[in-house]
Amino acid sequence: MQVQWDWLYLGVLLISSVTAEIHDEEIQDADVEVEDFDTNSQETDLDRGSSSLEVMYKTPEPTGEVYFTETFDDGVLTGWILSKTKKDDTDENIAKYDGRWEVEELKENTVPGDRGLVLKSIARHHAVSAMLTKPFIFDTKPLIVQYEVNFQDGIDCGGAYVKLLSSSDDLDLEYFFDKTPYTIMFGPDKCGEDYKLHFIFRHKNPKTGDYEEKHAKRPDVDLKKFYSDKRTHLYTLVLKPDDTFEMLIDQSVVSKGSLLEDMVPPVNPLKEIEDPNDKKPDDWDERAKIPDPNAVKPDDWDEDEPSKIEDRDAVKPEGWLDDELQYIPDPNAEKPQDWDEEMDGEWEAPQIPNPKCETAPGCGEWVRPMMTNPNYKGKWKPPMIDNPNYQGIWSPQKIPNPDYFEDLHPFEMTAVSAIGLELWSMTPDIYFDNFIICSEKEVADRWAADGWDLKKLVASANEPGMFSQLVTAAEDRPWLWVLYILTLALPVGLGVLFCWPTKKIEEDIDYKKMDVSKPVTKGELEKERGEIADEAELEEEKENEDIAVEEGEDKNDEENEAAEGSQEEEGDKSNKSGSEDEMKEADESIGCGDGPMKSVRKRRVRKD
Repeated sequence: MQVQWDWLYLGVLLISSVTAEIHDEEIQDADVEVEDFDTNSQETDLDRGSSSLEVMYKTPEPTGEVYFTETFDDGVLTGWILSKTKKDDTDENIAKYDGRWEVEELKENTVPGDRGLVLKSIARHHAVSAMLTKPFIFDTKPLIVQYEVNFQDGIDCGGAYVKLLSSSDDLDLEYFFDKTPYTIMFGPDKCGEDYKLHFIFRHKNPKTGDYEEKHAKRPDVDLKKFYSDKRTHLYTLVLKPDDTFEMLIDQSVVSKGSLLEDMVPPVNPLKEIEDPNDKKPDDWDERAKIPDPNAVKPDDWDEDEPSKIEDRDAVKPEGWLDDELQYIPDPNAEKPQDWDEEMDGEWEAPQIPNPKCETAPGCGEWVRPMMTNPNYKGKWKPPMIDNPNYQGIWSPQKIPNPDYFEDLHPFEMTAVSAIGLELWSMTPDIYFDNFIICSEKEVADRWAADGWDLKKLVASANEPGMFSQLVTAAEDRPWLWVLYILTLALPVGLGVLFCWPTKKIEEDIDYKKMDVSKPVTKGELEKERGEIADEAELEEEKENEDIAVEEGEDKNDEENEAAEGSQEEEGDKSNKSGSEDEMKEADESIGCGDGPMKSVRKRRVRKD
C-alpha cells in the first residue's frame, strides 16, 4: 500500500509540474526574474470573469506627477509633429521621412475604445515626436519610461524603440531625424535573428565636452517570443539616482545593472593606458621552449623509411577477375539524334559498373594493400627544453591616461524635453500605445493596470484551448513530451496498482481461512493416540506371521528347491507388496487427520 501512495504522490507532482510549466510559458521564460509589484496597483474596474466582448474600457488617467502621457484614444495625433526633413548619407529615393502613421485599434484581441499609434509603411523612414509636459531633470528623482508595443505582423527587420530628446534652445521637432541629439534610447529592435532590447544613453565627457554612447549589456533571457507572438507587450525602463537601472518586459525584470559597471564602453576610462610610443626591443625573447642544442640524432634513425608499405602477407582473393574492367560502356546507351560530332566531338557511351564484378571479390589488376611501416620514424627533431633566456610576453609599459576622468554619478545626464520615434522597418503595422514618463513606480503600475492589463486579459480570453497550449509549450521545450506521456500513463498505472492487487489479497485471505486447523480437545487427542497404537500392534502381529511362514519354507527338502524357490519369490513379492502397503498405510495414518501427527516406527521385512 505504501508503494501505491508513493506512485500517487509522484503523479500529482508530475501533473503539477506540467501545469506550472504552461503557466510560466504564458508569463515569460523561466529565466526572467519577476518583479514584486504592489498588488493594489493591479486592481481594475473590469469584471475579470466576463468575456472579452464585455470589456468596459476607460481611457487611463495618471494618478500622480507625470512628465508625459499619451493614449491615442481620441483618434488623432494631438501634440505630435511629423518630421519634414531627410536622412543624411542615404539614397535620395528613401532619404525622406515619409513613412505613414495611423491611429487605429488592434487587428487582433481588440479592446473596444482603445486605440494606438500604428507604423503603416514598409521600407520607409518614419519620424514623429512630441514635447513633454515639462522637462525631466536628472537630480534626485528616478526616471521611468513605459510604453506598449505589438508587432501585429511579426517583425523581419526594424525597431520599436523611443528616444528621449535632449533639451536645447534650437530643438525643432519638424526637423527631427537620426542625428538629433538624444539623452536616452530604449526599446526593442530586431534584424534577422538578432533580437535586442536597447538601452543607450549619451554621456558627456567632462574634460572635452564630447558625447559618447554607452550601451547596456545584452539581457540574458531569450527575447524571441516578444517579437513573434503578436501580443501586446509592456516595456519599462527604470533609472535610479543611485546610478542603477532596470529593464522590464511585461513587468518582469529582464536586465539590471549599474551605470558605472555594466555599460559598454565604460563610463569612466582607465587610469593608465599602454604607452603608444613604447616598442619591443629587438633582442626580446618570447620563446618559452627551444630545441635542445645538445641533442644528436641517433645513428639508427632512418628518415627515408616510408610511413606505409605493401603488405607482403596479403594474398589475392580467389575468384578475382583480373581481365575484367570495373566500369564498362553502357551497352544500352544510344547516341542522341542531335549529336554533332564536329561540334560535340566523338560520342562515347556512358560508363556503368561492370555487372560481372558484382558477384566477384574484385576486378582489374590486383594490388597488395598498404600497411603501417613498423620501421617508420619520420624526420628527426631535437627535443624541446625550457628557454634559459625566456623573458615572457612583451607588452608596452603603462603610462597615466591623459584623458582620464572620473564621473561618479552618470545618472546626472542631460535633461530631456521631448519624446520621439525615429524608425525604419521592413514590416508594417507596428502598434504603439500608452506612453508614460514619470518618477514613481506606483504611478506607472496603475497606468499599466488600466491599459495593458486589459489587453493582456482579452488576449488570454482568446487564447487557444489547453491542448494547443500544451503543444505550443512543447515546441520550445521538447522534454515536456515526456511529462505528457507520463501524465497520461499514470491513471492507467494507478488503476492497476489500486484495483488489481486488492482482488488478489482477498483471494489469499479466503485461501488462508480454509487452511486454518480446527481446535482439538484433550479427550479427542487421547482417543486418536489409542487408535494409532492399536493399528501399530496389528501391523506388528502381521509381520511376525509372515516371518514364521518364511522360516517354515526354509526347512523343506532340497528336491523341492525349485518349487520352494518359486514359492520364496512369490513370498518375497507378497512380503514386499505387503510391506509397501503397510508403509503406505502408516504414512496415510500419520499424514491424515485434523489432529496433531504421531510418528509411527515402520519395520522393514527382511528379504532373503
